Amino acid sequence: MIEIRNLEKSYGDHRVLHDVSLNVQRGEVVCLIGPSGSGKSTVLRCINGLETYQGGEVRAFGELVDNTSGNIHLLRRRMGMVFQRFNLFPHRTVLENVMEGPVQVKREPREQARAEAMELLRKVGLGEKSHAMPPQLSGGQQQRVAIARALAMKPEAMLFDEPTSALDPELVGDVLEVMRQLANEGMTMIVVTHEMGFAREVADRVCFLHSGSIVEEGPAKQVLGAPVHARTQDFLRRVLQAPAGRNE
Repeated sequence: MIEIRNLEKSYGDHRVLHDVSLNVQRGEVVCLIGPSGSGKSTVLRCINGLETYQGGEVRAFGELVDNTSGNIHLLRRRMGMVFQRFNLFPHRTVLENVMEGPVQVKREPREQARAEAMELLRKVGLGEKSHAMPPQLSGGQQQRVAIARALAMKPEAMLFDEPTSALDPELVGDVLEVMRQLANEGMTMIVVTHEMGFAREVADRVCFLHSGSIVEEGPAKQVLGAPVHARTQDFLRRVLQAPAGRNE
């Protein structure tokens, strides 16, 4: 479904990604882990065309991802993205936030969009909050609304960019549970995360990035339980020994 070949990305003289290659099959869950600044989020942003790249290629659903191409908006509709920050419209209700994409982009009838949005809010455990305003919600609730909003576009794949990193520790579990449910339903997912327990439980594969390159890749059990590369070993040692609520 998603193919990355020898991806190169730089900001001026600063090389962010070097020779990154990755295939993601339909229904697969792939977690990207690594220290801050290793290029994980940039990989996601190249996949959906939010970032340009200087070398290699990215293909989604068989089509080249090129943000100067006329088809980039159609490709983005097929890939939902959830960011660290929730980016909800603060002046619109939770329900209106979820309806926005289907109504404005896909031109769905409002009543149809409303019914589907309510179903999605119930799916993420927030049906009773449909008429609340985002500032009235906790961070974890806002992130679940953001997931519902992405799902409202009926994507074929979901990209998650550290969706729990901005949350207080006690709010992380509800968001991860929604993501587990999506994985169990067969949603194709690429997840940038520091939640090693989630990656171990849900991911089909884990990729460890360091200094803009994939250093180690394999089944979650192998990469997280018996990593081969010294850099992966060192990273996991420090992450797993970090105090509760602290990210690498």
